[in-house]
Amino acid sequence: MLTLMRWLARRSLATLHAWGALLGWLVYLSSASYRRRLRANADRAGLSAAQRRRAIAEGGRMVAELPRLWLRPQDQLLGALVRWGSDAALIDAALDAGRGLVLLTPHLGCWEVTAQATIERYSQRMKLTVMYRPARQAWLRDIEERARRRPGLDTVPAALSGVRQMIRALRRGESVGLLPDQVPPEGMGVWAPFFGQPAYTMTLAARLVQQTGAALLMVWAERLPRGAGYVMHVRAPQPLPAEAADGDALQLACATAINQDMERLIREAPGQYLWGYHRYKQPRRADAAGMEQAPA
Repeated sequence: MLTLMRWLARRSLATLHAWGALLGWLVYLSSASYRRRLRANADRAGLSAAQRRRAIAEGGRMVAELPRLWLRPQDQLLGALVRWGSDAALIDAALDAGRGLVLLTPHLGCWEVTAQATIERYSQRMKLTVMYRPARQAWLRDIEERARRRPGLDTVPAALSGVRQMIRALRRGESVGLLPDQVPPEGMGVWAPFFGQPAYTMTLAARLVQQTGAALLMVWAERLPRGAGYVMHVRAPQPLPAEAADGDALQLACATAINQDMERLIREAPGQYLWGYHRYKQPRRADAAGMEQAPA
């Protein structure tokens, strides 16, 4: 498998995306469970038939581009593959404030590019720590770890130890990155509305802001057609609720607000969201005492 990935990594992005579109349709047609889940999630959000068809192909493109992004040499920059707009000024302003920055990226577009492109642009101003869930396969886990560790970019596991490292990074005025629509382990989230249905939603993003006073922004990489690269988009979320009847109610209100922001972001390019992700599943059991108990 590693040999195949290395071979794919040498192909052009346009070629990988063309093959990926075919892969997306093959998986959709061959897996009844994936097909039902993708259609149910897309229908829940009100996608048109054309948007759903695009999402099927984009899911395959997301997989096909990974070898090129993961196995790219450490000294090889993304360069012209990535473009930024004027909304990048939101990140500049947050860095100027010097109080830490939490970046939220849903399963939208090419989230593997997001951290790499951000640290490449802001390498002189930012150190970025991103949280990820390690793959179960040892060989794939090794590739992920090496690919996601680049100059100025560090990774931490989705565990209590990772939360502590992120808190320390924010208190040093550094930046951290999260996928807020990833289903957290049991006890580490709340059931909050997401496209009209309760989804188990992490409370970590809001807690990081509450405990450190860090700024909060949303960022995602739009995948351009015909292998033309990616466009980075930055958005400011609504202010997080500051008061509620009690602590549990506050965390629910914050998770609901973040889900609303994610919905708005996804509606910018619904065809590039990973609708096949099992967003509404029951959470798995936590391996540790829980991220909610991360020290202040």
